[in-house]
Formats: sequence, C-alpha cells, structure tokens
Amino acid sequence: MTTFDEPARLASLHAAQGRAGALFAAIEANGLVRAGLRESQLSNEIHALAAGQFGVEAHWHKRVVRAGANSVTTYHDDPADLVIAADDILFVDLGPVFDDWEADFGRTFVLGEDPVKQALRRDLPLVWAELRAFYEADADMTGAALYAQAHRTAEQRGWTFGGNIAGHLVGEFPHTAFPGERSVSLVAPGNDMRMRAPDADGRERYWILEVHLVEPQGRFGGFTEELLSR
Repeated sequence: MTTFDEPARLASLHAAQGRAGALFAAIEANGLVRAGLRESQLSNEIHALAAGQFGVEAHWHKRVVRAGANSVTTYHDDPADLVIAADDILFVDLGPVFDDWEADFGRTFVLGEDPVKQALRRDLPLVWAELRAFYEADADMTGAALYAQAHRTAEQRGWTFGGNIAGHLVGEFPHTAFPGERSVSLVAPGNDMRMRAPDADGRERYWILEVHLVEPQGRFGGFTEELLSR
C-alpha cells in the first residue's frame, strides 16, 4: 500500500494558504478594491498583481469578483459585469496554485459605512469559526451534516446561507483528479461520507470551508473561505 507524508502534505497546503493570504493583503495595501471599476477590471488587476508580485502562473479555478447585487450569486453563476459602487460590498474568491499546491481563499470588502454591510462582513469569520468548531467536535462529521449546520449557524445570526455548498476538497494540483465521485468531495447535501475518511488511494482528505452569507431580503451578500484542516 502506498504511504503518504501527511504532515508534509498538510504543511504544503498551509504554506500555499499563507501565500494566498499575503496576496489578499497586497490587494488591500495596493488599494485595488475601489469604486468605479467593473468587476472584470478588478479581476484583471488582481491577476496581474498575483503574477507580478507572487509569481502565480496558474489558478485552479476561475477568479471570482462579485459586487452589489452579484454578491448573492454563487460560483457557477455568470451574472452581468457590474461597476463597483461607492457604498458597495463585494467579495473576491481566488484559487492560486503555489508550487503545485492549491490554495482557495476568499474575503469580503465593504466600501463605505453601511452598518448592515459592515455587520455582515464582521459575522463572516465568526460563522466560519463556529462551523470549524462544530466540525472538530465530531470525528464522524459528514459533508451533508456540516452543510446543514452552516444554514443553522447563518440563521442564528440573522442571515441566510447563500451557498450551494459549504466547502470542498483541496490538495495537490489538480485535486479534481483524485479518485471518487464528485459528490464526496463537497460539503453539500447528499454527501454522507465521513469527511475524515481517506480517499481511495489512501490519502488524507483536506478541506476548504466556505461561508456565503446573504442579507435576509436578498439584496447583497458576503463570502469567506480558507483551509478547514489544521
């Protein structure tokens, strides 16, 4: 049976996430998120920054920038290309590849002082942390159970959970080539497999946890994601 150096694999994923976090810090430090740009323009500027400053040559999924009304849409949607407004909320979801390891990192930005948008942004990491604690408390946690809890936790804070999933596998690029049906690679309804079960090749499965909160009337939303596995 093939053995894998799991501490090294997990350390590589954390290193990739650290570099993704630095990329997001640079996005903010360089003032890229600003009013008057189309979402596509911001995406292009982020791509140039990632390549020029961080050496990113590949992204394992499309760059996602969603502002205003588009911030309630999910990854597979293809909404109109909006202009970022002066009092807007938007999120950025990137999947850069660092040294053949996938990162998946998302954060929300608020322009202006709208108290509801600011509150939603503040609640995103709190909901994320509550869901991690829920996952870590149950060694038999399934993707379906964690997804259901994501809805409950969002609602307890006065929001709607807007995601079709609440996370997915991540690993060596491309993790989509790992064995198994797609359904068992998602934190989503119908995935009753233990999240801590190894894959068919005997590798540990490492997870991204994502939280998409939507304002109760569906006017706007926010998003955060990062590595669930410690």
